[in-house]
Amino acid sequence: MRVNRNSRARRQSLRRRAMAGLLTAGLALGGTAATPAFARPETAAAPAAECGAAYRIEQKLSTGTIWRMCRRYDKYAGLVLEHVSYQPPGESRPIKVLNSARLAQIDVPYDDGSVEYSDLTGAGFAQGLMNMAPAECPGGTIKTVKVPDALDPGHPNVNGVCTTTRSRGHAYRMQSDDGNKVYQAQGKDLLVYTVNKVGWYEYITEWRFQDDGTVNMNVGATGSLSPYDYDAGDGRGWPIGNGARSYATSHSHNVFWRLDFGLDGSSRNRFEQYDSVVSPPARGAQAPSNKTTRTTVTKELAGDAKNMRWWRVASDTGKNKDGHARSYEIVPGASTKYLGHDFTKHDIYFTEYNPCEQFASDNVGNCGTGAANTVDKWVNGQTLTHPVVWVNVGFHHVARDEDQQPMPVHWQGFSIAPRDVTAMNPLTPPALADRNGRPRNGS
Repeated sequence: MRVNRNSRARRQSLRRRAMAGLLTAGLALGGTAATPAFARPETAAAPAAECGAAYRIEQKLSTGTIWRMCRRYDKYAGLVLEHVSYQPPGESRPIKVLNSARLAQIDVPYDDGSVEYSDLTGAGFAQGLMNMAPAECPGGTIKTVKVPDALDPGHPNVNGVCTTTRSRGHAYRMQSDDGNKVYQAQGKDLLVYTVNKVGWYEYITEWRFQDDGTVNMNVGATGSLSPYDYDAGDGRGWPIGNGARSYATSHSHNVFWRLDFGLDGSSRNRFEQYDSVVSPPARGAQAPSNKTTRTTVTKELAGDAKNMRWWRVASDTGKNKDGHARSYEIVPGASTKYLGHDFTKHDIYFTEYNPCEQFASDNVGNCGTGAANTVDKWVNGQTLTHPVVWVNVGFHHVARDEDQQPMPVHWQGFSIAPRDVTAMNPLTPPALADRNGRPRNGS
């Protein structure tokens, strides 16, 4: 579905330009406004640490939570979020969560083996930033940004980054013990997203920051199927259209994210893996037993999601008001693992920070002659002192009649969820603020 308006020659040219070096350019992004608007383009200067107003996203949600972050626009990765902090009601200062977060590759191999694309570093993902109309950013603000290395140098400014808020339904619901009162709240999220066009596909890169501290990272693929890939003779794919003359070639989307945690302002975080094993009921017991084991991840790791397995990133410097270490749990999303490459065979990688290791495959960071350029090769036994997390979520796209035209969005992604970041639910109503831990006086 890729041989399209962008010729193969143009793709090869983009790849040569991508391998020329790693260059980033900062673009500004402000807070969410009450009505859709376009903002003027800013210059492409990199934001300073804890960026100024021109590069800041700051949003206080209706439930009282404040999210703050900086942003820039990378010539390969597109939107990059930095210095991400979370301040829920009851906290006197922001709680640092991430040093940076961004896409790290979209690897697209085709089932017939004819072609494979690295959409970020080899196919012009960042240069494909699309203009959005106000209707695509309801209730929010669209920023006009200057795209580095724009395909059309005469028109580098794109109305391409939306910040807005959105309701997500119940944040919680609880009926009081006497049944006379129901405690409930409707959750609110900050959304930051772009649309980037690569060939016939359009990728919606969405970052959703919830008022309870959860962060959802999703990529949605939409646009259209490429009629140039309809081939009834290759024995693969799915019939599209009338009869069985046109077959859309099946392919995979292997999306990688790169997260550099900075909990409580420190990069010296620790990683832990938890595994649970269920055993048959012991003599006299009413149910099976479940034992959970914690393993501290001290060296680089290539990990796989399994039943009753999870990971968390814990702060070495900060604790909540209960005296517990603040941490974030990594919550994998649904994934179809692609086994065609070593770098796509695992769901998660923990590597020691190296500034040149920027992309999970087809890396364009300057790591030196002969250096490995895929994330699996960077897992080589180093001790983790400043760990970086790489998350891989796969989707095998077997097209269907409903994919034309236009193609409904199909999403893939994952979340990070707060674990002991606050002493209680950050949205707890005042009437329940004393319900923390063991009931007192037998109540």
